[in-house]
Amino acid sequence: MVKIENHLGIVEISKEYFSSLIGNAASSCFGVAGMANSNAKQNIRSFFFRTRQYIDQGVNVLKDADGLIIELHIIISFGLNISAIVKSIVNKVRYTVEEATGLEVKKVNVFVDSMI
Repeated sequence: MVKIENHLGIVEISKEYFSSLIGNAASSCFGVAGMANSNAKQNIRSFFFRTRQYIDQGVNVLKDADGLIIELHIIISFGLNISAIVKSIVNKVRYTVEEATGLEVKKVNVFVDSMI
């Protein structure tokens, strides 16, 4: 849960919402072939349920005092410009999250785990 306190009260946004919002935004960018597992929980889940894809796969959201820190683990297509793909993902994810929630995104870390 990400808690936001403003003049109207406390707003709580679930991490599942952030994961689905960010996962859809990142997956729709050009050159992204898929999302990679970002933690042990996702590794275990993908081991037991191999045929199923999860929307939170490869997404980790952390709340900091200054804003949100988003970590993405992606798989990209071979032969494309990695720098251009990463810049596109960072801009799209930052814009999507800030427009949907009104929260400031402090940092977007993109890790390219593999190429296919």
